[in-house]
Amino acid sequence: MFIWRASQWPEFQVDLAALQAPLASARYAQGRAVGLAGHLHLMDLGALQLQGWADEAIATAQIEGEVLQLNSVRASAARRLGLAEAGKAERDARTEATLDVLQAAIAQSQQPLSHAILHGWHAALFPTGRSGIHKIRTGAYRNHADPMQIVTPRLGKPDLVHFQAPDSADVHGHMTQLIDWFNRSLGQTDGLVRAAIAHLWFEAIHPFEDGNGRLGRALSEMALAQDLKTDQRLWSLSQQIWQDRAGYYAELQAATGQANMDVTPWVAWFVGCVHQAAHTVWEQMQSAIHKTRFWTALREQHAALTPTQTKAINKLYDAGPAGFAGGMSTAKYVSLCGVSRATAYRELTALCEMGVLVQTGVGRGTRYRMRE
Repeated sequence: MFIWRASQWPEFQVDLAALQAPLASARYAQGRAVGLAGHLHLMDLGALQLQGWADEAIATAQIEGEVLQLNSVRASAARRLGLAEAGKAERDARTEATLDVLQAAIAQSQQPLSHAILHGWHAALFPTGRSGIHKIRTGAYRNHADPMQIVTPRLGKPDLVHFQAPDSADVHGHMTQLIDWFNRSLGQTDGLVRAAIAHLWFEAIHPFEDGNGRLGRALSEMALAQDLKTDQRLWSLSQQIWQDRAGYYAELQAATGQANMDVTPWVAWFVGCVHQAAHTVWEQMQSAIHKTRFWTALREQHAALTPTQTKAINKLYDAGPAGFAGGMSTAKYVSLCGVSRATAYRELTALCEMGVLVQTGVGRGTRYRMRE
């Protein structure tokens, strides 16, 4: 039995009393992150959003076993955000398609959801009409007669069927119910619960030939943007899901693989992901703020730092208390900054005299670290 075969389908049940604590924690984490973002300098906020877009694009592809190149993703995301980092990196079709969908999910969050919007996302995700080398039906729900199944192939044995979706002939009707609920529930159902149910419902229907995971997560992103009433992407939900992808698949299968409309465990897991994603970006913002303060104070005290000294200090700062692998040495300074050994020695000595670095060891064992 599968969830869509339950007699109460699609009347999802959620125990809000059991979710009170995780929902409160997630809301606190979201509020803290959004509040702190309001205090970031414009440059730091741009960098934060760029990281959020890049993380989301790469992770939502990774979950489906697809690898996007980081430099291509960052360049494309920067162009969309109007940031100087855009550069002239060569455009990659898969990267552009993934970001097109993620951007649309946020940009269209002020519009009612519709079949046309979902079809548009799917067409954008597969602009060539192919998934890999296979031609697929794009910009429309699946219409093949064969069952839509999620299976694990087994050598010499029948495939292990984890889930079977509704027949293609019934997809439009199921999606009409989902779309009507999605539009009707805005402002009526807790935003995090609504995002969790929307994703689960979409995956249970599996309306397209391919791309259902990515589009289902995009639908969650639309719901979360509507909940926070923002077009800024501060954190990546897919990045958090990727870090616990085994839990993601297990929770989805547990929720959809039985005719039980109580989906509280799935919602609790999803809300936990939102909580952790917001907490992670809050920590990143705290680090960015501390780094900005560090550099402001350092430049006030030592305005004559050379570009190579600045580069080396930045590398050591980012390495944190654990320090540069093996410690900063004259040879590593030469390699990092592209200067002569004499210049490296002179600049490192100057940084020690300024009180920025501390020297340890002697001879070939000489190393330099940040002053605590």
